[in-house]
Amino acid sequence: MSALAFIKEFITRPAQVASIIPSSKAVTKKILDRFDLTKRCVFVEFGPGEGCHTRELLRQATPDSEFLLFEINHTLARHLEQQFKHDKRVHVIHGDAATLPQELAKRGIQQCDYVLSGIPFSLIDIEKKRHMLKGVYDSLRSGGIFVIYQVTDELRRHALPLFQRAHSEYCLLNFPPYFIISFFKEPKEGDSASQRNGKH
Repeated sequence: MSALAFIKEFITRPAQVASIIPSSKAVTKKILDRFDLTKRCVFVEFGPGEGCHTRELLRQATPDSEFLLFEINHTLARHLEQQFKHDKRVHVIHGDAATLPQELAKRGIQQCDYVLSGIPFSLIDIEKKRHMLKGVYDSLRSGGIFVIYQVTDELRRHALPLFQRAHSEYCLLNFPPYFIISFFKEPKEGDSASQRNGKH
C-alpha cells in the first residue's frame, strides 16, 4: 500500500486508523524485542494497518505459529489479505477486536500467547474499553503479554486492575511519538515452564 493511500484512509476514517503514517522502524524493533518468537505461538494483532509490524513478526516466527489479524478498516483488511495470502499462518479478520474470545473459540484455540495492539484505545467508550481488556486478559495464556503502542498512556489505569504488572517505554523516533507498554499476565503457581516462554 502506498503512503498516499494510507494517509487517505487516516483522513477518511481517523477513528479506525490510529496514525497518519505507518510506524517507524524504531518502533517496530522495540515492539519485536517484547516477544519470544523462537517457539510456536498464537499471535494476535489488533489494527495491523498496512502490516509494517506483521511482516517483521512473520519473518521471525516459526513455521507452525498462527497469526490472527483484526482489522476493522475494509480497505486495510483487503490489503492485508492480498499481502499475506500465501502465508498459511495468517488469518485476517475483518471485524471488531472485541470479538477475540469468539474468534479463538471458532478456531479451536483455547488461549493465545501474545496480543499486540495499535488501535486508538483513548477514542473508545470506557465500557467497551474495559470489555475489550477483559477479553484480552481472559484470552491470554498464563505468562502471556499484551503490548500496546499509543500516543498516550491512559490505558494503564484501566488495564492494571486486571494485569499484574506493566512495563512502559517512550519512543521519540516516530511520528507521532509512542508509548510502548507491555502488560503481563503473570504465571500462576504450578504452571509448567512451557507456559512461561514470553520475553519480559
